[in-house]
Amino acid sequence: MNIKAFQGSALLLLTLGLAACSQTDLQGAAPVGVVNKQAAVLSATFTTSSAWDSGFTGVITLKNTGDTAVSTWSLNFKFNGNAGLSGTPWGAGGNAVKNADGSYTITPNSWGGGNIPAGGSVTVSYSGTGVFSGVTACTINGASCSGTPSDTVAPTVSATVAPATLTAAGTAKVTATASDNVGVTKVEFFRNGTLVATDTTAPYEYSQSFSSSSQNGTYAFTAKAFDAAGNNKTSTATNLTVNIPGTGDTVAPTVSVSASPTNLTAAGNVTVTANATDNVGVSKVEFYRNGALVGTDTTSPYQYSQSFAAGQNGTYSYTAKAFDAAGNNTTSSAANVTVNIPVQPASRIYVGYAGTWNTSLNDLVPANIPSYYTHVNISFANPKLTYKKGDYLVNGFSDTNTGLQFVEGAAANPWSPPVKMTPENAKKLIANIDALQARGTKVYLSVGGWTYSNDQHGWDSYNPSGLIDLAQDLGVDGVDLDWEAPTGTCSGDATNFSCPGDAKAIDILNRTHDTIRARGLSMGISIAAWSTGAYYVKGTQWEEGKVQWGSPYGGTMYNLVKQQGSKLSHINLMSYDAGTYFDPRESFESYRAIYSGPIAMGIEPAPEGAGGATLKLYKEAGVDYGATWRNFMYDGLNDASKAYNVETLANYVKTNGKPGDGMMIWQIWKERVHATPPAGAAGVNSAGQLICQILQITSNCNQSVPTLPKL
Repeated sequence: MNIKAFQGSALLLLTLGLAACSQTDLQGAAPVGVVNKQAAVLSATFTTSSAWDSGFTGVITLKNTGDTAVSTWSLNFKFNGNAGLSGTPWGAGGNAVKNADGSYTITPNSWGGGNIPAGGSVTVSYSGTGVFSGVTACTINGASCSGTPSDTVAPTVSATVAPATLTAAGTAKVTATASDNVGVTKVEFFRNGTLVATDTTAPYEYSQSFSSSSQNGTYAFTAKAFDAAGNNKTSTATNLTVNIPGTGDTVAPTVSVSASPTNLTAAGNVTVTANATDNVGVSKVEFYRNGALVGTDTTSPYQYSQSFAAGQNGTYSYTAKAFDAAGNNTTSSAANVTVNIPVQPASRIYVGYAGTWNTSLNDLVPANIPSYYTHVNISFANPKLTYKKGDYLVNGFSDTNTGLQFVEGAAANPWSPPVKMTPENAKKLIANIDALQARGTKVYLSVGGWTYSNDQHGWDSYNPSGLIDLAQDLGVDGVDLDWEAPTGTCSGDATNFSCPGDAKAIDILNRTHDTIRARGLSMGISIAAWSTGAYYVKGTQWEEGKVQWGSPYGGTMYNLVKQQGSKLSHINLMSYDAGTYFDPRESFESYRAIYSGPIAMGIEPAPEGAGGATLKLYKEAGVDYGATWRNFMYDGLNDASKAYNVETLANYVKTNGKPGDGMMIWQIWKERVHATPPAGAAGVNSAGQLICQILQITSNCNQSVPTLPKL
């Protein structure tokens, strides 16, 4: 979904530390009475002094905040979106070159533009094309613009195990001694080459218990230390010899499992019961659903319960794994449950995107999300995620392996000390999703979004297997593909219409669909559709020149939806972020002409990105909105911002849409993450409550998202 809210001038602060001393100098202590001069530090501020439909005037201010003058500089960066640089810069700039990778390099003029005195600044001006929305991938003089010298020194680490020989049941402790020039961030412990534990605080330790002769043998433990820059070092191995006499417990438990009921035809609970015994005693029973761990019970009777609602139909296979104190274990044969809850007639939908940034996984609970949200889309997973099934039992659902940015495990964690995404936290997130589903809310996992669709990330490296692994472990009802289409020239009529990104979009959908079906899953697939994505087809009502709004993304979703729409559960229409001449009703009808499934017309409370109008709650008195968008736009008003109110749009869907159509909002946490809307504008709660009333989604339309503290 669209995080691309850039209005007016965009600002990017880039800093570079130009070190004038060696790393050894920096690490050494300065002698008493010696004042160390600060190396030159450059910052670059990107602004626009003016902008128009097809371009802008850009200004770059280079400031030297250090104590040392700079005599030359070379600035390299890449524009976000469709912005570009035209001609020769002026001011301190003397030359600009566009590189093969799409980035630009600006160098100073030959008459003094390279000189920036300590505490001084210079400016570079340039003519820009397209719409300026910030820059990325910036370097100055070949170094990172972060202002922090690159750390290339790996930590040092050694490991010891005590005792080195174990001749009776007991515990061995592996201790790692690790240090780094900047700081150690974590130490991983490996047993015979397999990761068994991670510790983020000193003393770095891992303990393992041994209880029987079945565990006898030699174990090689190593420790791998990391710093914040990703540098790492693995210790030499330290060996443990286990030689427990053969009187230990080697008898595994016996276990069987049953489920009740085995055939569920109405919303309700299934209880799985394990009958487990052992010659010494059962220590715990783990329960698995379709191979994934879903619960653990340590006391008899050993049970696990799961709630099912409409939309979760299918066959579920449950097994139980019983353990004793010696670590002996046995897995039961499977007990199958068939869920066949009749699907209710199509009802209105209200989809809420729930971003994970600046949000805790503990916020994603029914108490915080009104029940009139029929769908909640957890946003966003990274298309090139590295997640594999069961990873959460070791690493949780972190930013690193999934792209999800809950504060638990996010790279930029606002809490002190940072809270890790642990397996326990991961299980809590799964439980929260189960609770939402139990009350009838469908939960989808959204992948992509504006940030994860740019050149740095990877639809080019899309991993559908990893995405469905993640979706299965989370237990979600479906996945939402938020592929932000590239700009390009689309052309043709309905029989030969084509866009540059058609093949890629269709490939992404087909690979996702094929992965789900190959696993026998019943997950749905939705897409986030561009506002003007079905425009500009010659011979239609939305032919270029007939509609009132031009867009570089016009038509980019047409073939995807027309040719592959049968694979979609519904469409989330991003009918916003498109200026004051864009009418969401017009966009709704352009997709309805090629898609017969449910469409959720999108709204976004202010502030809205990319020059969109301010969403109001009610229509203005005395304004004739027309029975359809055609009356409104074609008959002379030509200002769609007046139609951008919840009352008009929700009533349009109710009157003109199909029974399964509805609305969508970006996003549930918007006021928490950004700010409250301006006076007179619709908010998340006021919009949701009015949509609930107009579309008659539930009898209780007075529910609210509570005021949650900013994180």
